[in-house]
Amino acid sequence: MPTQATQVHAMRHPDPDTPDLTASATSASGAPLAGVRVLDLTRLLPGPMCTLHLADLGADVIKIEDTGAGDYASAPVRDMVNRNKRGMRLDLKHPEGVAALLALCESADVLVEGFRPGVMERLGVGWNAVHARNPRLVFASISGYGQNGPLRDEPGHDMNYSALVGVADQMGSPSGELALSNVPVADLLGGTMTAVMGILAALFDATRTGRGRHVDVAIADGLLAHAVLPMAAVHREGRPRAASTDRLTGLLPCYAFYETADGRFLAVGALERKFWDAFCQCLGREDLQDQHVPASPKDSLRLRAEVAAILRARPLTHWQALFEHAQCCVTPVLRLDEALEHPHFVARGMSVEVHTADGEVMRQLACPVRMSNFEFRVVRPAPRPGEHTDEVLQEAGWNKQRVADLRALGVLG
Repeated sequence: MPTQATQVHAMRHPDPDTPDLTASATSASGAPLAGVRVLDLTRLLPGPMCTLHLADLGADVIKIEDTGAGDYASAPVRDMVNRNKRGMRLDLKHPEGVAALLALCESADVLVEGFRPGVMERLGVGWNAVHARNPRLVFASISGYGQNGPLRDEPGHDMNYSALVGVADQMGSPSGELALSNVPVADLLGGTMTAVMGILAALFDATRTGRGRHVDVAIADGLLAHAVLPMAAVHREGRPRAASTDRLTGLLPCYAFYETADGRFLAVGALERKFWDAFCQCLGREDLQDQHVPASPKDSLRLRAEVAAILRARPLTHWQALFEHAQCCVTPVLRLDEALEHPHFVARGMSVEVHTADGEVMRQLACPVRMSNFEFRVVRPAPRPGEHTDEVLQEAGWNKQRVADLRALGVLG
């Protein structure tokens, strides 16, 4: 593994009688969410990423999976998005499983679920049932289209939400071909980060009022709400411009990707005139400075072709060295593995090495939040399915015999 990553030896507590060290570890490092307990019924990406952020900030997140397929995310994704959580398995289709979850809700601060609208109610653990047991609990529902509206029951994936809200239309090439991103913006921006925002706001309010809220997060809504730049075009012109034809998507040669001699790319973001002037000076082409914003589309194409020819003449390493301290908003287009080795992200501690439950040393992305009196730590790797079932239930006051009886009934895993 790369030696520049920060190595973290995560603590494990397979024995139910072993005291939980999460609270003390996070409190000692000033974790802002220490003492907050979160019940996480989500799987795959948007929900688990949401609760990962809460766990990394110190919350005691309990990942609750069913006793069947559970969370069927791929093993590497599962290991990355479920660190710092405890895990249990519970059959919510069994009355005793429902009773167990409601009992856990009594001492929890947040419940996050990612089922289709109506599923939690049919199981007997919807907002009304949980709110009756614990009025201060924040109940967050993450779904594709929200808890109401004509599409509430429709299935979907990241590309569907992005397509429907007009964002996919804005991601493409000059040829008109749309593009898919391996960083799913709808799931992560629309789902994960919108849920984190809603949960923290409701949690803050609950500390003042003693009353929790039902937070309804629609992934499509969350992405749509951030489409501010194409929305500005709608305001000006009645519709957004086509992909690759607006100021930030290809209209301006001063804000574009350019290929280098070795087939790599540079990101030229010299949007402001001072940066463009510095860029032209680095190239030894001060004669291009007055063409910062070309007068016509024809002029723009000509200037782009001229800049492209200059940059295509040398490999990426040449341009990296030239622009390294030029402060003209020009950066190399790096692969993720290269980005993790960049001195800046090494200095920022943006990757950690975690010992997974299977004994593998895995490089993971670190928590991006920095604040005073808090140091991010990985105190436990992602749990095996059901690893902490006994521990969690015994903390809730259930004796070993009752836990054994429920396991015999197939309610626990």
